Amino acid sequence: RSDCYSASATLVKVEDGPKVLEYRAEGSTDAYKVATFALGCFWGGELEFMRQNGVVGTKVGYTQGEKDEPTYKEVCSGTTGHTEAIMVTYDPSVISYEELVKLAMDRLGDNKYLLNQVGNDRGTQYRHGVYYHDNEQMQVAKAIVGSFGSDCETECLPASKFWDAEEYHQQYLLKGGQSARKGDDSPIRCYG
Repeated sequence: RSDCYSASATLVKVEDGPKVLEYRAEGSTDAYKVATFALGCFWGGELEFMRQNGVVGTKVGYTQGEKDEPTYKEVCSGTTGHTEAIMVTYDPSVISYEELVKLAMDRLGDNKYLLNQVGNDRGTQYRHGVYYHDNEQMQVAKAIVGSFGSDCETECLPASKFWDAEEYHQQYLLKGGQSARKGDDSPIRCYG
């Protein structure tokens, strides 16, 4: 049995389980757009986005910090200013930016009211945010994040430089055997 996952118009074929033959998500093309979100640990958020119709690629990394080319260890130290993030490449004719932002905020649940924390993960590297890439995204992001009131701790800022996380973090939960099938709503289990 085969499942396919498309990343930035490059077909990534997954055969006989979760073996990832190729990973590539290099940003948008004329047909695709990019969105960036921080939702705590990036593994679960990435898998959630991978399951959405219209999402053609994902990658995890670090953003909103000061240091060039940070490592996971450096980001976890809390000294670089980065947060763990997911860059999502999507087809706006299939899924809108508004739908992606709503999905991100739904995934956060009540964590959106906690500063620098999602679940048991605490620290500035786990702060949550919606990082917009253009004026249109800014208007949508600010409206949705703002709708949760002044107690909402989710950042809503312009996207800054995105640094890819180490390869072992990319599609981590898919590699661990969880489904990225489009439309799958089975529970996402995060583990390290």
